[in-house]
Amino acid sequence: MKTFDYVIVGGGSAGCVLADKLSACGNYSVCLLEAGKEDKSWLIHLPIGIIGLMRDHTLNWHFNSHQEKTLNNREIFTPRGKALGGSSSINAMLYVRGQKQDYDHWHSLGNQGWSYDEVLPYFKALEHQERGENDYHGINGPLNVADSVSKPAINEDFIQSAVAAGFPANDDFNGADQEGIGYYQVTQKDGLRHSAAKAFLTPNLNRENLTVITQIQVDKIIIDNKTATGVRYKRKGKIQAITARNEVLLSAGAINSPQILMLSGIGPRSELEQHNIELIHELDGVGKNLQDHVDILNVAQHKRTEVLAYRPKALWWGAKEAIKFFTKRAGLLTTVVAETGGFIKSEPSLSEPDLQLHFVPAAMDDHGRNHKLLCSYGIAVHVCLLRPKSRGTVTLNSNNISQHPRIQLNMLDDQDDIDTMIKGVQIAKKILSTPPLANTHIKYIFPDDNCQSDQDIHEFLKEKCNTIYHPVGTCKMGHDELSVVDEKLKVHGINRLRVVDASIMPTLISGNTNAPTMMIAAKAADEILTDARNK
Repeated sequence: MKTFDYVIVGGGSAGCVLADKLSACGNYSVCLLEAGKEDKSWLIHLPIGIIGLMRDHTLNWHFNSHQEKTLNNREIFTPRGKALGGSSSINAMLYVRGQKQDYDHWHSLGNQGWSYDEVLPYFKALEHQERGENDYHGINGPLNVADSVSKPAINEDFIQSAVAAGFPANDDFNGADQEGIGYYQVTQKDGLRHSAAKAFLTPNLNRENLTVITQIQVDKIIIDNKTATGVRYKRKGKIQAITARNEVLLSAGAINSPQILMLSGIGPRSELEQHNIELIHELDGVGKNLQDHVDILNVAQHKRTEVLAYRPKALWWGAKEAIKFFTKRAGLLTTVVAETGGFIKSEPSLSEPDLQLHFVPAAMDDHGRNHKLLCSYGIAVHVCLLRPKSRGTVTLNSNNISQHPRIQLNMLDDQDDIDTMIKGVQIAKKILSTPPLANTHIKYIFPDDNCQSDQDIHEFLKEKCNTIYHPVGTCKMGHDELSVVDEKLKVHGINRLRVVDASIMPTLISGNTNAPTMMIAAKAADEILTDARNK
């Protein structure tokens, strides 16, 4: 049985940051365990590969929710990364931090140290902002943040139409104010994906005190007298174990972290008893409080041919764009598919945006897996609800780690969420029907022209809503009855065990969750190292 000072379970966005920060000083031995493979596939590194990653079964966990009664009993596809870099290796690479109010809200819930002013330095320290340094951005950090170098002309039409429809322009969603429409910045470097693995792990693999083991699956945290002492995992059909001298750090994500806790005997008593798992420590909040951004696509057929489509003119345009990659490291092969969008208010009276838009130069459906629509020239506008009130759960289907957990998203379970999404659909249609987009508009594909009343739109939402891949909250930070970790991310009631990933967010931040997850890990690393020095 091998022994390390720190054992990290999960090599995703949080795990890669932890591995870097904890091994950097050279004083501690660190072992990172990852269920997936190394991040060698071209689908990961070439940004347009995101289209294939939605269908790939080796680099993507391909979770599906249980039937959702609020969404016409559909099972909702819930992709998560399964490789070094985790979901930062398969995501759309958008660099978004959320709103100041998100973190101030965490602080108001009793989570000391998590206000915006206290987390901003971590965001800045992690980042190398290609635009340069200012009050909101840092340089010389490991994570490269860049402007997109793929900008199909129709993106400008979207921005102009949204501004003409009454929404402000914004060239920095991570600056003084999030509200507005513009281009997203991306985690890319020289036209390639800059995942958490590329930024924090790959450059440090030569450190003698850092060990990385891939293609294993942790099925249990070893607990002795309410103290985490190591982990048990399966590799090539064999059961093995690793001992942690200092701490076990669970960074498997909002879906897998609660599953591993429950399989280890930490969680709701009734859930563990149902699956014949010995109760080590009762924590009712494990797997509860699941939040995700509910999203709806508004799709229109269009006259513009410089879009993603299986059509002669579009393919010819794409071929010319591909040449730019080999000559300038720019063009369509560097696309994140959703270069433009923004943050808007469903009602002008609101104090902050409650909706997010992603514009796609393609007739998109079913996470890009439905290729039939790509036979048409088209465009799409995602509308995403930033702060949903609906809550879901992650529970177990069995006591076997090889079986996916049971995910119940419960999207649109709250009437306020429904009402706001109805307004969002109306806003998207308004933007699509405003020039210059309206000048080349042919017809709506969905929702069609007959979808007019609130009831019509609600039926459309139930039929077409999906996730936009931001699950959080299942190992909630706090001190109430559903909390799993404290503000230092230590699991309540268990020594030497922390959860460090998006699952600790008490409430969902207003935007894409990759950058906040890396910030969480960097802040946790400071706490961990401080505790080690004070021993």
